[in-house]
Amino acid sequence: MWAGNAWRAALFGVPRGHRAQSALAQLRGILEGELEGIRGAGTWKSERVITSRQGPHIHVDGVSGGILNFCANNYLGLSSHPKVIQAGLQALEEFGAGLSSVRFICGTQSIHKNLEAKIARFHQREDAILYPSCFDANAGLFEALLTPEDAVLSDELNHASIIDGIRLCKAHKYRYRHLDMADLEAKLQEAQKHRLRLVATDGAFSMDGDIAPLQEICRLASRYGALVFVDECHATGFLGPTGRGTDELLGVMDQVTIINSTLGKALGGASGGYTTGPGPLVSLLRQRARPYLFSNSLPPAVVGCASKALDLLMESNTIVQSMAAKTQRFRSKMEAAGFTISGASHPICPVMLGDARLASRMADDMLKRGIFVIGFSYPVVPKGKARIRVQISAVHSEEDIDRCVEAFVEVGQLHGALP
Repeated sequence: MWAGNAWRAALFGVPRGHRAQSALAQLRGILEGELEGIRGAGTWKSERVITSRQGPHIHVDGVSGGILNFCANNYLGLSSHPKVIQAGLQALEEFGAGLSSVRFICGTQSIHKNLEAKIARFHQREDAILYPSCFDANAGLFEALLTPEDAVLSDELNHASIIDGIRLCKAHKYRYRHLDMADLEAKLQEAQKHRLRLVATDGAFSMDGDIAPLQEICRLASRYGALVFVDECHATGFLGPTGRGTDELLGVMDQVTIINSTLGKALGGASGGYTTGPGPLVSLLRQRARPYLFSNSLPPAVVGCASKALDLLMESNTIVQSMAAKTQRFRSKMEAAGFTISGASHPICPVMLGDARLASRMADDMLKRGIFVIGFSYPVVPKGKARIRVQISAVHSEEDIDRCVEAFVEVGQLHGALP
């Protein structure tokens, strides 16, 4: 009996509170080690605090004077457009702060249905469904649509949300080399044994500024009986003659089956995402997409802002047309100065530097010169391919762009990135 009690005392003699503290101390040690590794690799990501509205000209905590912002997804400058703000205020006043519910219980208002119909009309699709974000839209789509009988074929550089969404589904998974149509065709041939085949790609790739060859993708999909899915987060609102996206830009709107996109970039910049496509697909997502079923409805103010942003875009394409010239101005001046700019003709203009510490230090020195840009490094981009991603907005002036280029040249020479 004594031996048994001694064994219990040895095993459980440490008070419960002390055991919990020991476990917490162990966790802290593990986490601090991970964090120190991030710092040591030069990939630590700090958050600068903006003390003003989003726009081309902002104020940043701890930095005196105005700052030129060249790293927002505010492609059309609608995040602080007075009509967009007013529409949000009106929706807030009329429909309240929020729904305190998911959509299928008591979280669907008339403005949600109106915005979904407007999105479908904008993309010339049958129906649309709203989510809290496009990350949620990507998380909900593949699991609800695809079964173990099906296959999904994904570009290797697709956004993390597409990759995570595909991981959730039980379909057979094929990954083809970035923009490599020969590899995609080989994978499609291999996938012929499956019931459905879905090719999944970003329309515009957010880290590199390059655009998927949708004409060739759609041609291959047609040849091998596949469907095409495109994530248009970095295209909706400003690519194509009327801002419908890469499918409009490349003339394949009638060949892309499913589009996921966001309200959180060009379309007001607040939050929210959506899927638009065939009516039966959208109906199925309302029944089975877990992020839709288990997330609160989009707040009325966000819905109101996005709806007005779409109205402005559909009323005139003038703001869309101004993007190309401004993008070309920045790209040509930077390349003439000796920088390597990834992608082509997209307002995402990655300034390729390679070294993570260099990208971070240059971004910090750009801020000292009144230019807000951010260095991107692993795990956001592959190791050895660190960059500063510059994003051009329709509301940047030519003077803004020239000032940004001048600062890059000065900082690039200071750090040896330029001769």
